Amino acid sequence: MAMAPGTSTASGFEHGAGDTPQVDAPGLNYFVFALFFIFGGITSLNDVILPKLKELFGLSFTEAMLIQFYFFTAYLVIGVPGAALVKRLGYMKGAAFGLIVMLIGCLLFIPASTTATYGLFLTAFFVLASGIVVVQVVANPLISMLGKPETAHSRLTFAQAFNSLGTTIFPRVGSALILGGLAGVTAADLSGAELDAYRTAESQAIVNGYLGIALALAVVAAVVWAFRNRLPHDPAMVSETPLVPTARYIAGLALIIPGTILTTYGHNVIGLILMIAGPAVWLFRNDLLNRTRFSFGALCIFLYVGAEVAIGSLIVNYLMQDHVMGLTEKAAGDLIFLYWGGALVGRVIGSAVLRFISPGMVLTGVAMGAIALVLFSISTGGVMSGYSLLAVGLMNSIMFPTIFSLACEKLGAKAPDGSGIINIAIFGGAVIPLLTGVLADASGSLGIAMLLPIACYAIIAGFGFYARKPA
Repeated sequence: MAMAPGTSTASGFEHGAGDTPQVDAPGLNYFVFALFFIFGGITSLNDVILPKLKELFGLSFTEAMLIQFYFFTAYLVIGVPGAALVKRLGYMKGAAFGLIVMLIGCLLFIPASTTATYGLFLTAFFVLASGIVVVQVVANPLISMLGKPETAHSRLTFAQAFNSLGTTIFPRVGSALILGGLAGVTAADLSGAELDAYRTAESQAIVNGYLGIALALAVVAAVVWAFRNRLPHDPAMVSETPLVPTARYIAGLALIIPGTILTTYGHNVIGLILMIAGPAVWLFRNDLLNRTRFSFGALCIFLYVGAEVAIGSLIVNYLMQDHVMGLTEKAAGDLIFLYWGGALVGRVIGSAVLRFISPGMVLTGVAMGAIALVLFSISTGGVMSGYSLLAVGLMNSIMFPTIFSLACEKLGAKAPDGSGIINIAIFGGAVIPLLTGVLADASGSLGIAMLLPIACYAIIAGFGFYARKPA
């Protein structure tokens, strides 16, 4: 990211003409790394609680996947006001606010569990994700400002390694707290009083797990608030024009709400059309979208998150197929660690590689690698087929931070707006997996369904080549 540093201001920011301001605040990078760890880890807990809620409530697969749908819909709904909030409060106060919202989301699991109401669980996931969105609006641009501009790509990738560390550790801890004591027992094996006792114990295990997370979030939020003046808010670092005017935001929301309801009740096509029309109304004639580099990058964030979530959602069933590895559900689930562990290793390596090789070309290379691995997996069988799909996690490793940095080069005072739009694009995590599931149902083949993620990676490879030179 080519930025010419200017003189230091009293607030701790350095400005280059037309470039993203730099922050002179040693030590804040550790705070940002912690934020990446937290929201990455909590997001991954969906994979722990989803199958248990599916069993507890006797849900179909589609009903259980509403957890992911509501979680990623928060990125669509909260991205715009999240960016506006950070503009108003500044980074540190904005982070504290986001952490408190996450805490509230965790606490909502208490009434959801004690009343065994699935709708309350969905509400809890939405609120929890809403707080994560605000935290991401803070963390993504801030890490780009903390250090030399020419190493911003590497720094953001290294921060994403902490995100991957969270996604690797939290599911293990969450499984022990939420699922460990009830391992080997299912609702299908019980009836009558035993079933009632099982549901009570299961609800209490979920409550205990999320109470622990809520306590940790309260501590972090308190620390952030105590150091809120560590990075004073500088009005010069943000634009005065809101990302989306209030009236237009409400108009878009009026499309998203019925779209969400329709999709929830199985009317996927019209529901998703309405939901995508919402941000189209919000961002109509937005000058950031006139920048081809940024709009192309935002699209690729949508596709990347969608492809990653789609593969992750299908990988257990994929490995269970007789012609692949023929594993039991538990054995296949145990191998997911390799998928996320690969992303962790790749981000650590990538933070070094990106210092010496064009980020755009690295992005093209890993996207082509993901395509090759998926194609090899669906065209072969046996152990190699399974492990090649798991290896896609390694290819995914540097995609998000690299796409983000390439798309947001030289946004200057509009960096928070850009981050808000990028967070909206993460809504791809709800859309692409749903469409992949439709393709799997229509074709009766998970291999054919994987063609949609392949198409996503192909477009990402094209963006990397397009953005191979600095903006």
